[in-house]
Amino acid sequence: MSIRHLDSLFDPASVAVFGASLRPASVGGTVWQNIRQGGFKGALWPVNPKHQQLGDVHCFTDVAALPAAPELAVISTPPATVPALIAALGARGTRAAVVLTAGFDAATKQAMLDAARPHLLRILGPNGLGLLAPHVGLNASFAHVGAAPGRLAFVSQSGALVTAMLDWASGRGVGFSHFVSLGESADVDFGDLLDWLAHDPHTHAILLYIESIKAPRKFMSAARAAARNKPVILVKSGRSAQGQAAAASHTGALAGSDAVFDAAVQRAGLLRVGTLQALFDAALTLEHLARGAPGIDGERLSIVTNGGGAGVMAADAAAEAGLTLAPLGAATRAALDAALPANWSHANPVDIIGDAPEARYVAALGALLADPAAGMLLFTHAPTAIVPSARIAQALVPLLQPQAARVVSAWLGGAAVQEARAVFQAAGLACYDTPEQAVAAVALLADWRANQAALLETPPTHGDAPETDLAPARAVIAQVLAEGRCLLTEPEAKAVLAAAGIPVAATRRTALTADAAAAAAREIGYPVALKILSTELSHKSDVGGVVLDLGSEAALRAAVVTMLQRVRERRPDALLQGFTVQSMVKRSMAQELIVGASLDTLFGPVILFGQGGTAVEVIADRALALPPLNRPLARALVARTRIATLLQGWRDVPPVQMDAVLDALIAVSRLLAELPELVELDINPLLADAQGVVALDARMVVRADAPGGAAHFAIRPYPAELAQTWDWQGGPVTVRPIRPEDETRHRAFLERLDPEDVRLRVFHSRRSIGHTELARLTQIDYDREMAFILLDVAGETLAVVRAVADPDNTEAEFGIVVRSDLKGGGLGRRLLQHLADYQRARGTGALTATVLAENGRMLALARGMGFTVGPRGADGVCALRLPLQA
Repeated sequence: MSIRHLDSLFDPASVAVFGASLRPASVGGTVWQNIRQGGFKGALWPVNPKHQQLGDVHCFTDVAALPAAPELAVISTPPATVPALIAALGARGTRAAVVLTAGFDAATKQAMLDAARPHLLRILGPNGLGLLAPHVGLNASFAHVGAAPGRLAFVSQSGALVTAMLDWASGRGVGFSHFVSLGESADVDFGDLLDWLAHDPHTHAILLYIESIKAPRKFMSAARAAARNKPVILVKSGRSAQGQAAAASHTGALAGSDAVFDAAVQRAGLLRVGTLQALFDAALTLEHLARGAPGIDGERLSIVTNGGGAGVMAADAAAEAGLTLAPLGAATRAALDAALPANWSHANPVDIIGDAPEARYVAALGALLADPAAGMLLFTHAPTAIVPSARIAQALVPLLQPQAARVVSAWLGGAAVQEARAVFQAAGLACYDTPEQAVAAVALLADWRANQAALLETPPTHGDAPETDLAPARAVIAQVLAEGRCLLTEPEAKAVLAAAGIPVAATRRTALTADAAAAAAREIGYPVALKILSTELSHKSDVGGVVLDLGSEAALRAAVVTMLQRVRERRPDALLQGFTVQSMVKRSMAQELIVGASLDTLFGPVILFGQGGTAVEVIADRALALPPLNRPLARALVARTRIATLLQGWRDVPPVQMDAVLDALIAVSRLLAELPELVELDINPLLADAQGVVALDARMVVRADAPGGAAHFAIRPYPAELAQTWDWQGGPVTVRPIRPEDETRHRAFLERLDPEDVRLRVFHSRRSIGHTELARLTQIDYDREMAFILLDVAGETLAVVRAVADPDNTEAEFGIVVRSDLKGGGLGRRLLQHLADYQRARGTGALTATVLAENGRMLALARGMGFTVGPRGADGVCALRLPLQA
């Protein structure tokens, strides 16, 4: 992952265009004209050995002839010429290149990258449309139209869509901070651009058009970092189900690649929409509403309308979107009764009647705004001859602006409401054409906030369920692989589940005889289930290999005969290894669930949950999540299924023991983390009721090359293995990575610091710290940052040290705070050394920090540890640096 030299790509001081010409309808001619006409203020040099002049501009023959090294090169010459050009540019000092040329074979593309690598020259493309950076007047593309400056960044893998979106935006007054066509992403990819745009001050939201992801863990890390700073919204094409038919498990068949991508998007805090129009609608919605309204439930909606029909349409749209219409509270109802005519609707939607003057609108919306339980507010208006729509808009703006993040509006009609829309838009109020669009905006906002909540979860590999000894599970898998098998038998699979703490039905493996099956049944106790045992039969019920509820030995013996006959008729080629006899678990009010896992080719291990049973693929009620899971993430996974409603109970059916369901999901997450050989898992059915859960059937597939495990998770789990116990002042203290659950103790730690210590640390005094900032300090991405906290035996925080690495891992900026009453005891030095050792092992080039020159204690600590201390700057600070690598 690297943002190195991307500044040279988007804000260069000089540009050279290779292949520039005046030939109409050529790439070189078009890009040359676009750059010249775009308002670029830097040096601009055309390069083409076939020309001495391009109009009134001198044309250069090659790289050596240029008056200086161009910071950016734009190349549209034939593929075979590009590697040598890149080598010459890199040697001259060029930092970045946009390669527009198409038609590269694999060898030529690799030669281009090899030429760039020694010089750290960054390449956008090849085979792309180029880029536009309107804030600096740079149009290094062959698009047919330019882009106005704005606050949206658009990054696309499709050049054709770039031109279409530019055309769409130019007709609607939508501006951009950056517009980028990735092309084949030989070097610069989505991860790099997300990292760079996340900190770009011109960019307020990032829009992506994605066809494929090449480096998923890099993408996920960059996406999560970007989504913490600003909305990231995407469209992804390619919803193909190819490859699912070959999957051996229900989970493999249900966990299609597009569904896995959805799960990744949700976990990264991004927002996925279905169309390009929706992409822009979502960006504009989040620009108005993303900051949120404290204390407001974003999934509750109150509707105010001057026409019953529009209110009904909005209510229908809300129901389809899963939003709840908020019931009117007693105080709110009384306020509305006092302000509205007697024939108002007396319910939500609040119909204030078509003859409403401005004061009625203000009173109705004011009453709902005063009630936090009313949730989000949707105001719909159809024009009437009673009061001009613009006057209503002007009367409402002062009321709505202070709570703008809580309000959406729909002005129905055309010319009659055009001015009213303009008034709302100028006031920063979200404005839509129809009630359905406004409701969709509220639903989209709720989805985005749910994804943001998932973004902040960073569970350990074992989640927050009790740990169990997985040694028996490892022994079972080792034996299976030693025998040259991949598919575990049902008893073996259940042994692995039991080791993880998942309750299983009592099961015995027997020989392929009625006597052996009867002996096992007597041991377990009737009634029992009889199942065929064969590693060559993936789904036993498909071939008649399952008989349930056998209540006697006579019934069991008869079932043995008929089962063997059926199975041998339907699969004469299958090697039958015996039977399994299982206790018949009878829970009349239990729900049949499926819990599964599989390996996605891009995002690695993935977990599935849904409605189970033999019709699982037909019902297709399932949701996916990326591990690791903790309780909040497991609960959110369950909530995304239809069967979640049934799990809450109905009529005389009590709710299931949800903690047991969540424990099972977290246990599967742990199996995926700690058993890298595990590639597929089905628990189907997992019975769930008020007593708990029990796995009735299970199948597992393992591979000796161990393609799974936490190392292949798309999101790095909490690194619990880094926890240590130290001896300090005669007692034990614990040092470990910070985790989300530390927010409360971290607040207490920071509030105990002396004001002067805070000033020396953050350069200004602070009285309090909010939840959002605390969340960013405690909910971190361990792929790119680390914070170690030191805890005493009572669990109080004594000190914290943290470092945030740049995307290249060249440097990591650190900070350290020791509780004010403990300074001078050696904790700071030991903790900082611990951080330095960790970053050194991660390959970080150097630790850096900026320290107030008056912070003598910190400067002395730094010098004692070998940091170089720079001179005091004009701003009163010194720069610290400690090289970590030889």
